Amino acid sequence: MGLQPLEFSDCYLDSPWLRERVRAHEAELDRTNKFIKDLVKDGKNLIAATKSLSTAQRKFAHSLRDFKFEFIGDAETDDERCIDASLQEFSNFLRNLEEQREIMALSVNETLIKPLERFRKEQLGAVKEEKKKFDKETDKNYSNLDKHLNMSAKKKEPQLQEADVQVEQNRQHFYELSLEYVCKLQEIQERKKFEFVEPMLSFFQGIFTFYHQGYELAKDFNHYKLELQINIQNTRNRFEGTRSEVEELMRKIRKNPQEHKRASPFTMEGYLYVQEKRPAPFGSSWVKHYCMYKKETQTFSMFPYEHRSGGKIGEGENFTLKYCVKRNTDNIDRRFCFDVEAIERPGLLITMQAFSEDDRLLWMEVLGGKESRSLSLSRCTTRTEGGAQLDQHGFAVVKNCIHAIESRGINDQGLYRVVGTGCDVELSTTGEWEVKTITSALKQYLRSLPEPLMTYELHEQFINPAKSGSPESRVNAVHFLVYKLPEKNKEMLHLLIKHLANVSSNAKKNLMTVANLGVVFGPTLMRPQEETVAAIMDLKFQNIVVEILIENHEKIFSSPPDESVNEPTSISPRAPPRQSRRQRSKRPVAVYNLCLELDNDNNSPREDTPTGSLDSLSPPSLTPLDTCINPSYDKNHLLADASDLLEWAASETSLPHCPLVSWMNSEPSAVSSEPTSPETPEPSADTEASPGLPADLPAESIFGRKAKAVYPCEAEHSSELSFQVGEIFENVHNSREPGWLEGTLNGRRGLIPQNYVQFL
Repeated sequence: MGLQPLEFSDCYLDSPWLRERVRAHEAELDRTNKFIKDLVKDGKNLIAATKSLSTAQRKFAHSLRDFKFEFIGDAETDDERCIDASLQEFSNFLRNLEEQREIMALSVNETLIKPLERFRKEQLGAVKEEKKKFDKETDKNYSNLDKHLNMSAKKKEPQLQEADVQVEQNRQHFYELSLEYVCKLQEIQERKKFEFVEPMLSFFQGIFTFYHQGYELAKDFNHYKLELQINIQNTRNRFEGTRSEVEELMRKIRKNPQEHKRASPFTMEGYLYVQEKRPAPFGSSWVKHYCMYKKETQTFSMFPYEHRSGGKIGEGENFTLKYCVKRNTDNIDRRFCFDVEAIERPGLLITMQAFSEDDRLLWMEVLGGKESRSLSLSRCTTRTEGGAQLDQHGFAVVKNCIHAIESRGINDQGLYRVVGTGCDVELSTTGEWEVKTITSALKQYLRSLPEPLMTYELHEQFINPAKSGSPESRVNAVHFLVYKLPEKNKEMLHLLIKHLANVSSNAKKNLMTVANLGVVFGPTLMRPQEETVAAIMDLKFQNIVVEILIENHEKIFSSPPDESVNEPTSISPRAPPRQSRRQRSKRPVAVYNLCLELDNDNNSPREDTPTGSLDSLSPPSLTPLDTCINPSYDKNHLLADASDLLEWAASETSLPHCPLVSWMNSEPSAVSSEPTSPETPEPSADTEASPGLPADLPAESIFGRKAKAVYPCEAEHSSELSFQVGEIFENVHNSREPGWLEGTLNGRRGLIPQNYVQFL
């Protein structure tokens, strides 16, 4: 379980548990701040001391390996897990570079040091300033409240009213500041993942440029690097969508906090001052308690808590309520007081003081006291049902919209993302409207249904597969759940998903990839029943479910699920991320920037690459190698194959003295990164049966060991093994693939993720 979400509604209660969660977030940010300081210091050592390069890189790699990201909620997306695991990947890469023992110049100041320092100063520093204001305002608010509550009830009414107004203004200011601080805490927790990892990618790109022997390592790293760039872009896109939803929820709560209270097992909860009587010479004292009451069982619980003393929760007290009565000011010099009696303490009255008269009346109503008045205790947001229905007219409208979109604007850039006119559209006549207006109206129709298309009942069941399991198990689970939908819902979903698949197939022109469509339609098709921060944090998993539907629509909607597939239940344990396999079948020459490949004709991203803000991509940098090969080097083009470059170089006559061309046309042994030896043994039969396995093994790896699977795994390549938890592998030893082992299971030899097994 990661960090718990900070609910905006809790800011108005300011409960002890909210304060505990806030401190957990603050501690995590302090840890991040310290880590970034250490990392920046290590990076400067790399620049200043090339003689101690080896020591500095080992320490740097060690720092990366030990740091772990925390996350909000109960699960991460695959993209976030890859980002989390990326630090381990970077650490492994640095250790490989250290084997080269080459002296190289590292220009890490612009690509790593400055972005991290800027993030620490601008983002983490801003949070520290907000914390100071929050702590100061907390002390001020509760100090003023204490003074106000100690004010004598015998003062003149105008003085009392003026004091009430002043306290209420202070309290509202405190709530505003609390909301902003909580929002900032959660934003920085989500932001730091891509804000930190992107500079790391740029840093590694600089290493590739300056290494000659590291050129092979850069080529091997390229596949994982591009995948990680997509992971970061997806995470960034989801972050932007989540942030807008969070801000909207914050605006709603600020406008009317009573209507957005989070569902709670307690009928009433909040702070009360409790009178604690002392021996005669010492009088009595008033201690602030956080009180909770369950009307069904008449159980009253209270915990002493003082914000200004470090925020430690005191020992709680529970009792069963007998009755409650108003306390008049003629026998006590305090306002807003009432008495309660516990069944366990007959005859002993407990005097409590609320924060205001309205607060007292609300407590007395809940407690069944006298002189109460009726107030709304709604705990959840009620949704206004729209007029849209899944009837014959609704199907006709959707089909009409889809036909208009596919016939007139399937290639429009930003389809479904570009907002149309805000006026009401008669969807039965789409001919006169712009395509962007029709797409906006179609989304509005889906949002106006009484409940989302994928229903409130199945909401959690749809989300759970996206949080766990293998890709195949996720598809099977979603496939199963689709056929649990009401028939009209399933029919409408099929109609819409088939259309979205058609849209994504034209992503090369309209830039709407499957990932982008998931961001747009996830909240529309799977909106939660209750608007909370925790529900908004699950938006990314809603997007993943929509992606699964689009990518597998033919399988899901063509036939019912296999009867042998069990109904998905709860979240299964997540296996650790698998080390990326280095692709050795095709050897690219080099990749000198992180820009995605663009077509020359329309500059649109490749179809299999999610679109988004290209600002996140590392800045392109030309190297002496680029200008040596091609003075008109296109910074947006990636050289993919060594044979392509040799063919091009052979046709050029203007570069007779280019050292790279001479080097690449030399003997194969001069460019081989894995020299052969006369003592190299012949490949075994097992090795030949498994494509992609190394043919020559180190002598110390010949005698393997037994290992047991601790996580299930499905092979993604013919050279890998599929297995279930508990299966035993024979003759297991290290593979040449970093992070992978080689072993035998049921007579078949193949690769095994190292962190999926335990040696016996």
